[in-house]
Amino acid sequence: MDDLQYWVRLLRVPKIGPRRYQTLLTAFATPENVFNACISELVDAGIPKKQAEAIMHQPEDSSSADLAWLNASASHHIVTYHDDNYPKRLKLIESPPPLLYVQGDVHLLKDPQLGIVGSRHPTQSGQDNAYQFAKYLSNQGLCITSGLALGIDGFSHKGALDATGATIAIMGTGLDRVYPAAHHGLAHQVIEKGAIVSEFCVGTPVKAANFPRRNRMISGLSVGVLVVEAAVKSGSLITARYAMEQGKEVFALPGSIHNPLARGCHHLIRQGAKLVETAEHIFEELVPVLQDALHSNQQSEQLPRTHFETHTKTSDTKINNIEKSRTESNDELDSDELKLLDAMGYDPIPIDQIVEQTGFAIDAVSSILLLLELKGYVSACGRSQYLRQSRA
Repeated sequence: MDDLQYWVRLLRVPKIGPRRYQTLLTAFATPENVFNACISELVDAGIPKKQAEAIMHQPEDSSSADLAWLNASASHHIVTYHDDNYPKRLKLIESPPPLLYVQGDVHLLKDPQLGIVGSRHPTQSGQDNAYQFAKYLSNQGLCITSGLALGIDGFSHKGALDATGATIAIMGTGLDRVYPAAHHGLAHQVIEKGAIVSEFCVGTPVKAANFPRRNRMISGLSVGVLVVEAAVKSGSLITARYAMEQGKEVFALPGSIHNPLARGCHHLIRQGAKLVETAEHIFEELVPVLQDALHSNQQSEQLPRTHFETHTKTSDTKINNIEKSRTESNDELDSDELKLLDAMGYDPIPIDQIVEQTGFAIDAVSSILLLLELKGYVSACGRSQYLRQSRA
């Protein structure tokens, strides 16, 4: 039986996660040796008896779907922890994935990467920032890594795709199941100019528990993480926390105090994340890391260190759920008013830009703004500019 079959077969044993898989590799060196061991030897290695029995009874053909996927295209790859293509940066994290499923350019895994994450429901300025930062940094030679989610993730991938560099999308499902479905086309574009990557077997469906593992991979592969927009309690801050624990640089974009999606970034900045206002700030911070990557195969030993505590506690401040803030008192707003609010974001915006983003006539925009101002949703701030008000 081919060695790879043992790797996949062991991964498919129920409740064998990265931590337990690493325990077995430490004790037996290879998955083949694991299957050749007896139950008592597995128990002696620290595996619970029921788990040891499950390993012994795992069907020999349980890797067939994964191997069929691998053989279906030259762009399909399964990288084991012992493989030369396995990125050294990822080996440094706690409980690294034993296997990586890759569709696209497998060699990108070793390139210097910047993780960009943020809200699934960003403001217009958040979308623009994610796109422009990703495009600039991609042109400077950084591979942009994100999670293919709606919102900031998608705009980060698109920015990189429109640049000269590459992008990697980390999935929380099997690579045969693109999630969200709305990004199926984007996933194919990423494959053409980068790669999609997962630690999960072929056929793995959408499971909420898998997305924190995806977040840890985004930070693990990256030399730093940029948070564009995020609520205090969001998956983006999970990625940032992993980055802190892994000794990576964390960058955050500040925003309006009226924007609920700026509060997560402000929380990170208070904890010591680096406040950045331009993409150049990030590139300047990471130049030494990029130089090390260009001149040494040991870039995993040259990672930048953060200047704040590894472990941070989630703020106890009660923040209204961002989904609620997006639908605040929607019963009193019509569809045109909601569209205009979504186009505004939470930074001062001139009326002509609102016209451009909504497609409404200027007289219609003026009328809607007046109604929204009377209802307390916006305020005029001079020179034909308006500011959206937080009603949290």
